[in-house]
Amino acid sequence: MPEPKFLETYRGVVHPWLCDAMGHLTTRHYMAMFDDAAWHMMLQLGDQPHRARENQLGWADVRHEIEYFHELPVGTLVIVRSALLRLGGKSVTCKYEMHNAESHELCAAMTATSVRFDLKARAAIPVEPELRQKMEVWLG
Repeated sequence: MPEPKFLETYRGVVHPWLCDAMGHLTTRHYMAMFDDAAWHMMLQLGDQPHRARENQLGWADVRHEIEYFHELPVGTLVIVRSALLRLGGKSVTCKYEMHNAESHELCAAMTATSVRFDLKARAAIPVEPELRQKMEVWLG
């Protein structure tokens, strides 16, 4: 199986207001950082947000699996790198890896599956052929 092609999709800082009582990034904010990375990933894959809005199309997340490896204390700089793992008829599965920017240590990883979504019909639809062609380039 080919290696996934990772690209940088997010940079951030673990600010004090993002931390829990123990002084490290709380789980709700891991998800926010991964979600921000997902928006940038979709743009890199060829889905232009302004065109999607014009056509009332979007993505509906249907599955998230997060693994935590190392704590992220206050002041840590983070980078998220993302890769397309699978392109289905109506869905994409992406891997997001959050690293400590200074030590390069892998701190958390999320695998997410999203379906192409018609916002007007409120239903999953096939990934458009033009978008599919752009996405296929990113498969390992």
